[in-house]
Amino acid sequence: MPLLIFLVEDNATIRNNLLPALADLAGAEVIAYAETEAAATQWLDAYGGALDLVIIDLLLKNGSGFGVLRHFKARRPDAALVILSNYATPIMRERATSLGATAVFDKSTELEAFFEFCAGLNR
Repeated sequence: MPLLIFLVEDNATIRNNLLPALADLAGAEVIAYAETEAAATQWLDAYGGALDLVIIDLLLKNGSGFGVLRHFKARRPDAALVILSNYATPIMRERATSLGATAVFDKSTELEAFFEFCAGLNR
């Protein structure tokens, strides 16, 4: 059974590269995605099905990944919440963790660890 993922990423190039990589490397299926905080929270409020992992970028077209993180943590505490960002500084990591992030990965330097983490959720 695939790992069911909701992806919050506003960069189409990154999103289009993540989709097949998550399928190949983690046996995952991205069931939906959003580009803004409002779209992400609206999707969650309307979706009642299974969800294993939420991947969240911090900087979005509109809104913030931190807002998405707070919303999902309150409503789906069973899902793993992962920050995948180019701005995974120590301060951002600490803030994300304090808001309930399961893990934080830097897009430019920690993709291998990110995919290993995702694959580990699918065991």
